[in-house]
Amino acid sequence: MSQTVRTRPDGSGQALSEAYDTALLDLDGVVYAGGNAIAYAVESLGTARSGGMHLAYVTNNALRTPDAVAAHLTELGIPTGASDVITSAQAAARLISEQVPAGARVLVIGGEGLRVALRERGLEPVESADDDPAAVVQGFGGADLPWGRFAEASYAIARGVPWFASNTDLTIPSARGIAPGNGAAVEVVRIATGAEPQVAGKPLPPMHRETILRTGAKRPLVVGDRLDTDIEGAFNGEVDSLLVLTGVTDGAQLLAAPPQHRPTYVDADLRGLLTGQPDVVEAGDGFRCGGWTAMAGRERLELEGDGEALDGLRALCAAAWTAAGDGACELDGGKALARLGL
Repeated sequence: MSQTVRTRPDGSGQALSEAYDTALLDLDGVVYAGGNAIAYAVESLGTARSGGMHLAYVTNNALRTPDAVAAHLTELGIPTGASDVITSAQAAARLISEQVPAGARVLVIGGEGLRVALRERGLEPVESADDDPAAVVQGFGGADLPWGRFAEASYAIARGVPWFASNTDLTIPSARGIAPGNGAAVEVVRIATGAEPQVAGKPLPPMHRETILRTGAKRPLVVGDRLDTDIEGAFNGEVDSLLVLTGVTDGAQLLAAPPQHRPTYVDADLRGLLTGQPDVVEAGDGFRCGGWTAMAGRERLELEGDGEALDGLRALCAAAWTAAGDGACELDGGKALARLGL
C-alpha cells in the first residue's frame, strides 16, 4: 500500500463529530481505565452521539463478549448495545470461517468471547486437541487461564492444524498496572511449535474489515491511545485517526513516530471529538500552531512562544515528522516537551 507520508497533524474547521459519521473507539485508555470512566469520556460521547455521530467500540480484548462490554459501558453512563461493540474475537471467527468447513470444530485457547464469536459463525468450540479440531484459535483468557491450555494448542498445531490469534498485544492494562497480554501467551505457543499464527486484531486488516462490515461506516474516525494498534490500524485501513493522550502514548513516543504511527489529529481526551482542530502551518524554518513555533535543530527540537500546551505539541510533531521523513525522528525533544509540561 502506497500512502503519502504524513508530516504534520491536520486541522479541521468542523468539530470532528460533525466531520465524520462514525467514531471507532478503542476502550482501555480511551473510554475507561481499570474499569472506571476516564475524565470527560461520558459527557463527550453523549454529546457526540446526540449530535448524530454513530459510536462503535473496537477492542482487541477477546475475553469479554459484546454483551458484557455493552453492559459495562451502559453502567458507566454510556448507553451501548451489543451491536455497537466489535471485538478481535469476532474478526478471528470470521477469518476462520472463511478457511474451514461450515460447522467445523475449533480448539479454543481463551475465554467466552471467543466461544460466542465462533458460534455466531456456525463453528463448534472444543476444548481438546483430541477433539479433531479444524483450527486452533488463541485469545486473551484472563489471569486464570491454565498453563495446560497452551499445551493443547501446541499438540494440535504440531499435527498441522492451522493456528489463529485474536491479537498479539504483548501487554494489557489492568487496575493494578500493566499485565501480560495475549501476545505474550502467543509467544509461548510459538516457541513450543515454531509455527506462526494468522492474526485478526488491530492493527491488521481483518479487524478493520470486521469493523466496517458491522458498522457500515462511510467516513470513520479511529480514536485510540496506542500508536502500534489503533493508529497503525487506521493507517492500514486508510482512514483518519485521533490520538488521545489518556492512555499509553506520551509526547516523546508521538514525536518519534514513524509514518504508520502518525495520527491525523492529536488531542488531550475525548473532548477533542467536539471541537475543530487547529491548523499547523509553516513559519520560516519551522512550524506554528497557536502561539507556538517549533523547529528541528541539529541535535534537538526547539520550541518558542507560549499558549496551549497541545498546540505546542502539534507544532513539535510537524517539526519532528518533517525532519524524520519516512523514518523515526531521533532528535531530542525532552526540553521542549518539559516546557509544555508533557
